[in-house]
Amino acid sequence: MIDETVEEIRAMRTHSSSTVAVKAARALRTLCEREYATVEEYVRALERNGDALRRANPSHASLQNAVREVVGSVRDADPADVERAEARTETAVDRVVETIQGAKRAAAENAAALIEDGATLLTHDYSTTVLETVDVALDGGSEFEVYVTEARPRYLGRKTARELADRDGVETHLLVDAAAGYYLDRCDEVVVGMDCIVDDRLYNRVGTLPIAATAARLDVPVTVVGAAAKVVEEGFVFENEFRADSEVMREPAEGFNVENPSYEATPTELIDRVITDRGVREP
Repeated sequence: MIDETVEEIRAMRTHSSSTVAVKAARALRTLCEREYATVEEYVRALERNGDALRRANPSHASLQNAVREVVGSVRDADPADVERAEARTETAVDRVVETIQGAKRAAAENAAALIEDGATLLTHDYSTTVLETVDVALDGGSEFEVYVTEARPRYLGRKTARELADRDGVETHLLVDAAAGYYLDRCDEVVVGMDCIVDDRLYNRVGTLPIAATAARLDVPVTVVGAAAKVVEEGFVFENEFRADSEVMREPAEGFNVENPSYEATPTELIDRVITDRGVREP
């Protein structure tokens, strides 16, 4: 189970950073299904597997925090036996998952309360928190028109568009990334999720920076929605990931290099507000 989860995270088969953190925490619970001779052996297994999960995607602050909390909760308690260590693990996993899911829901509720009914929005990539924001607003009777960039090269925006198209009250448009500037002047607001915010930089899927910069030029406000735990003050260094050439083009690159970064840094000065489970903050 741990190996499968590590590979899934490394391959980015799960796109939402919050969902990745939940999967990682729950994977650690499966260690309780194995047998260990001593509590020391169990804690070593927990630490080793926690390190493997964290290395699978060093860029996800929520993943790093979730795994650290579970492992640290068990190690620091210095349990007397394996049974107590396993019980401590299960309690920590439940707490971490509840915190992540609760924070996402609260952030979505705070954002939904501030997005006007009938607004035309533009979003980029795939964010479960943005989708939950739309759901909360729809439940309150709001309706929206939403432009979704396809988020090349993995086309994660297509998944967003498909899910929005299934919701009553949303008129959905899918567009190529380069067309964002063409449609932005029709939009009331840009709403995106976040991988994390570190040192006055929003780290999110590549393509976020040109959208935010163009929106600033056109006076279209940019809102970022996510859990407060993703706003990191210290103790975390963002590590970008560069994906395979084959995601960009199938045929071999001859005489040139293919550049395929997963994320990019957007200065928070281009963002109008960050909405988290703790409320609204202006960068």
